[in-house]
Amino acid sequence: MNFKQILFPISLALSLTALGQKPVATPDSAAQKAPLDYNKVIPATAIKQDGLFNVRQVDQKWFFEVPDSLLGRYLLAVTRYISTPQGFGSFGGEKVNEQTLYFQKGNNNNLFLKGVIYRQETKNTDGPIYQAVMQSQESPIVASFDIKAKNPITGNYVIDVTDFFKKDIPVVSISAEEKTSKKLNSLADDRSFIERIACYPINAEIKTTKTYASSGLGIPAGALTGAVTLRLNTSIILLPKVPMRKRISDERVGYFNNKYILFDEDYQRTQTKYLVQRYRLEPKKEDMAKYNRDILVEPKKQIVYYIDPATPKKWRPYLIKGINDWQKAFEQAGFKNAIVGKEWPLADTTMSLEDARFSVIRYYASETPNAYGPRISDPRSGEIMESHVGWYHNVMKLVHNWYMIQAGPLDKRAQKMQFDDELMGQLIRFVSSHELGHTLGLRHNMGASSQTPVEKLRDKAWVEKNGHTVSIMDYARFNYVAQPEDNISPKGIYARIGAYDKWAINWGYRYFDGEKDEYAEEQLLSKITTDTLTKNPRLWFGGEGKDEDPRSQSEDLGDDAIAASDYGIKNLKRVVAHLNQWTYEPGDQYNNLEELHKEVVKQYSRYLYHVMKNIGNRYVTKRSVDEKGIVYAEVPKKIVKSVLSYAGRQVFEAPLWMYPAEIAKYIDLKPMEQISDQQSQALNIFLSAGMLYNLSQKALVSSDPYPVSEFLADLQPTVWKKPSRDIQQNTYLRSLQRYYLERLSILINPKDVADGKAMSPAQRSDVRLEALVHIQAIRKKVEELIPQTSGIDQVHLKDMLDKIEEITKKKNVNPLK
Repeated sequence: MNFKQILFPISLALSLTALGQKPVATPDSAAQKAPLDYNKVIPATAIKQDGLFNVRQVDQKWFFEVPDSLLGRYLLAVTRYISTPQGFGSFGGEKVNEQTLYFQKGNNNNLFLKGVIYRQETKNTDGPIYQAVMQSQESPIVASFDIKAKNPITGNYVIDVTDFFKKDIPVVSISAEEKTSKKLNSLADDRSFIERIACYPINAEIKTTKTYASSGLGIPAGALTGAVTLRLNTSIILLPKVPMRKRISDERVGYFNNKYILFDEDYQRTQTKYLVQRYRLEPKKEDMAKYNRDILVEPKKQIVYYIDPATPKKWRPYLIKGINDWQKAFEQAGFKNAIVGKEWPLADTTMSLEDARFSVIRYYASETPNAYGPRISDPRSGEIMESHVGWYHNVMKLVHNWYMIQAGPLDKRAQKMQFDDELMGQLIRFVSSHELGHTLGLRHNMGASSQTPVEKLRDKAWVEKNGHTVSIMDYARFNYVAQPEDNISPKGIYARIGAYDKWAINWGYRYFDGEKDEYAEEQLLSKITTDTLTKNPRLWFGGEGKDEDPRSQSEDLGDDAIAASDYGIKNLKRVVAHLNQWTYEPGDQYNNLEELHKEVVKQYSRYLYHVMKNIGNRYVTKRSVDEKGIVYAEVPKKIVKSVLSYAGRQVFEAPLWMYPAEIAKYIDLKPMEQISDQQSQALNIFLSAGMLYNLSQKALVSSDPYPVSEFLADLQPTVWKKPSRDIQQNTYLRSLQRYYLERLSILINPKDVADGKAMSPAQRSDVRLEALVHIQAIRKKVEELIPQTSGIDQVHLKDMLDKIEEITKKKNVNPLK
């Protein structure tokens, strides 16, 4: 995640003059450039708008009138695409740039526009430490505007902003990174212009057309014409004069946050702090007493999301329901009707979809199967100013395929290529709720689904009441564990806003009236979090699923990955048995069957990796020092053993059920390639030097150790066994055994050591010796099996003996030999 830069409150970030320093004189500072007469710059014929800035248009020139009151005030500039060419890869409504700016009076009858890049803060605005911090944070001047005139009535400074918005100025245009990724070159001035500037009370909206030279690789317009034309909208919004109080992040609750360094005179080191991103939600003054008595009240300002009018009408009600579903979560924080979804008011011509004051669920006519939920926040406080949720048309394809593959055996409505509108609408609602959670500040909680026991996923009454995961912010799509005989309704299959989501909203949005500042509030919230998690550990925040904890994974379910995956495979077998029927559409040339069969293979792979993550890893539970319990815990030995059992049953016993003849008649299946790849990937993990090293290190300190020797002894019979009467299975078994020896050869004769390079910790450990002992055990087993076989199987096993001899006799420079 990219952390935003943290900025000072306005009282901390005025000009150098506010610090008692004078601007540095420049060679031409003595000859001040005199402003012109106002009427010569802004004639009576000028087109006039009043708002945040008074905007004046004179022919093709655009002027801002900047009042003294805006000098030093923070302005958030957000640039988005309005429209893009085909094949561009980004779409209208998507953000391309964001920067916080402020105007400062210059030293030669000019105004500087400065960018804010502060990352440091002090608790107090007086004292030497504040002065020291401020003197180390000079803001860059991103533009300088001559003051063309002064309004004789208002005293506003008149500046010409035409070139600033028309040209390729980074802070209000496309970022350098975006231009590089899209292969955009120089701006064509003659084909770039300002379309319109509209000004409102707290924001200005600038629409521009910009044309770039382009090699056009991947972009048809560039390839055919050598140019790419884009339409952009830059919103400049006035940030609050008094920032919302920060809420300091706690790693035990998952919010997007901004990092800053705190200098505190009473603390003997700098502190790294993170402030969470959230909307400003406050009780009305007259309702404060009720709120403090835990009576639900309406907020001073409601959170409103509008639906893009380009959205197909039949899906709008479901998107709105997905927004309104969060109302129950906000009730946990003491607010009723805190959030609402609405249709875009087409009759109101003062509103614009690109206007930074309005949060919108944007519909994109895109083949991309995705949706996303970004936020625009005040970097000083984390206050979310607005959000534009992106909803791509083909997200419907994504949820269709998920639902058919995961829930097809449970819901007859999922057994066809074109879902009924009601079913698709409910799936869109689920996606909408998930993405809305992100826009409210919530991160993924990939550990949420692990807090539901697998047996409860098959308990009709329980799962329909509680849902199959405690958080919609997990990727816990649908209840693939439930079996058809459980008769679980869609209420127990869909994801929904759960207990964790309600707790997280309460944590982030509960209004505290009596705390002195955000740091006193931080201490209060830390205690509340500790007490809450002690009473209800199911509210655990498991992070993004990128660390070693096997409980925190995407697309998984339940507290037992092995049991859940076994149930999942039972359902996958049912899907495969009916896939020809379910994918039928008149005139289809088996494209549906091919697409959905690939989804079956992907789902099978997910189950394998859910299981495999239990090997060599630990449970990690973030805790406060005031909270009972440990942070790191080993995965129990019995679970690691069950991983080997699963691999033997579901992987090393080739899953030929995924490739039945009834499907192979119609699409080009590649079972040998795909099954061998799955088996090889599993062995890559089991026989990885790093993984075996991790096992050995954990065994040294474990209360229930699983030594490498025992692990390898348990792995051996899953692969080195007597051939069956199934000719196909034996073919895969022989291939698997060849690869097994290949992996052992790498452990025993590591190439980088042979090349004279330094050994890794794993190579300096006993892993190689364990592999040498293990290969001798395999030799013994192969010798036992040879008399029990005949034909190609016996030839293979004799070849394995030769291969073992070659591996163990191979010369290398490894000093452990």
